[in-house]
Order: sequence, then structure tokens, then C-alpha cells
Amino acid sequence: MRRFPERPIVGVGAVVLDDEGRVLLARRAHEPLKGEWSLPGGAVEVGETLEAAVAREILEETGVLVAVGPVVEVLDRIEKTADDRVEYHFVIIDYLCYASTSTLVCGSDADEAAWVRREELAAYRITEKATSVIDKAISLSASTGNTPARRAAR
Repeated sequence: MRRFPERPIVGVGAVVLDDEGRVLLARRAHEPLKGEWSLPGGAVEVGETLEAAVAREILEETGVLVAVGPVVEVLDRIEKTADDRVEYHFVIIDYLCYASTSTLVCGSDADEAAWVRREELAAYRITEKATSVIDKAISLSASTGNTPARRAAR
């Protein structure tokens, strides 16, 4: 049960970059954040590694195959009710990932998916924290020399 959990739920998310430097976003089909754009991701299943979970979640939500890279950020997402009860509590590990495919096919957890340029993010009204994680991932990708142009040349 994800609502009103007894303990935090471990989740994974991803900043997926394609060969053009665009970021993959998904519009959530379920709570929390139903109807809002965010980074693709979800809960880790029992017996599943974090890397396997992030690759599975991206594939299930968007149909995109990825190569999983380094951790970008670890964060809490805690949402409380008006009477201060914890309705949702996720500990999320966000990864930098690189798309191996770019055709989008939404699964049951996403109403829509889109490849978005960094300068277009504001139009998708993603959270400030998600924007910060995206910026950190783009910077990490550039610092490792794993830029879209370099990947495309391989």
C-alpha cells in the first residue's frame, strides 16, 4: 500500500537523455502527482536491484530502453494530509540514463511521454526539485564527456 505507508517506500527515477540532449518526461497516470509531468520512475520491487528497477520502470512507462549510468541525487518525497498525517513517503534514487531507443509507447503508469529540450521544461510545469535534478544530470553527463554528440558518433 503506497498511501499512508508504515515505512518509506524505495523508489527510483531517471533523467534519460537522448542523442539530441533532450530529457524524457512522463505525465503521471496515478497518484502521487497524477496528471503532472515528471521524471519517469517508480517503486523498487522485492529482489530487484536499483539499476534493474530504473530500467524496468522507464521501459514500462515510456517504452524506452536505456543504459543506466551513475546516481544523480537521493531525495525524500513526503506528502502530508491537512491533518499532518503522512500520505506518501518515498526515498527516491535518481539516475542519469542514456536512451538506447527513442520511440515512445506509454504504459499504464503514464498518460503521455515526451522528449523535451532543457529550455522547454518550464512549459511542462515540473517541480523545482525535478528541474534541479535534470540540471545536475546534464552537468554530470557533460563532465564525464558523455555528451549527445559524442554518443551519436560511436
